[in-house]
Amino acid sequence: MNDSDRPIIGLTTYLEQSQTGVWDVPASFLPKAYFEAVTRAGGIVVLLPPQPVSPEIARRVLHGLDGLIITGGKDINPARYGQEPHPTTDDSRLDRDAWEDELMRQALEADLPFLGICRGAQILNVALGGTLHQHLPDVIGHGNYQLGGGNFSHVPVEVEPDSLLATVLGTQTEPLVVPLYHHQAIDQVAEGLVVTARTSDGVIEAVELPTATFAVAVQWHPEAAPEDIRLFEGLVDAARLNRKALA
Repeated sequence: MNDSDRPIIGLTTYLEQSQTGVWDVPASFLPKAYFEAVTRAGGIVVLLPPQPVSPEIARRVLHGLDGLIITGGKDINPARYGQEPHPTTDDSRLDRDAWEDELMRQALEADLPFLGICRGAQILNVALGGTLHQHLPDVIGHGNYQLGGGNFSHVPVEVEPDSLLATVLGTQTEPLVVPLYHHQAIDQVAEGLVVTARTSDGVIEAVELPTATFAVAVQWHPEAAPEDIRLFEGLVDAARLNRKALA
């Protein structure tokens, strides 16, 4: 691929207390697996740390991008979907919530190709008016979707055959086994979103926005399966076409 054809993909990042050498400071970071997958898929990565945001700032940031990924991380502040925190819900990261919510809204308005990963799927649903189950074990009776200690569960999901997700994944005759690490999940689906994958427990594992050119969000962690970069390739391909169309 000619380097001039590679689309620029923005990835949101964490903002957490971090240690390196003698330093122990708040820092923006993102696990390498995310941007390695985008690079392998043919994209150029730009990292987007949480920062003060307005609609105009978000639009200016997105103007320099061909696609957007909202990545995994801490739980969304439940006040954003009208609930009090569950005892297991993470302490809120209000700066990241505000940053990603505005990026999401402006990306959808501009029809910028978008991929949500884990938290990113929840941001999409909440931004459009949906709600979350704050602690999935209360709903399904087990904690197999978040084993703890950074150990991913590998769970089969059924993908809706006529979805964009199915198109991106190609021919899939068997359930897709995906790496999961989440204790929250989509509850009430936002208006306009379509559920495109579930587990046998009925847990929603993917949604998409049919009115957008490419707006797909999965609850699993595709970056944790480096042997399968189809979702990243799908986003990069859509971003490349978007860039050519705008040019």
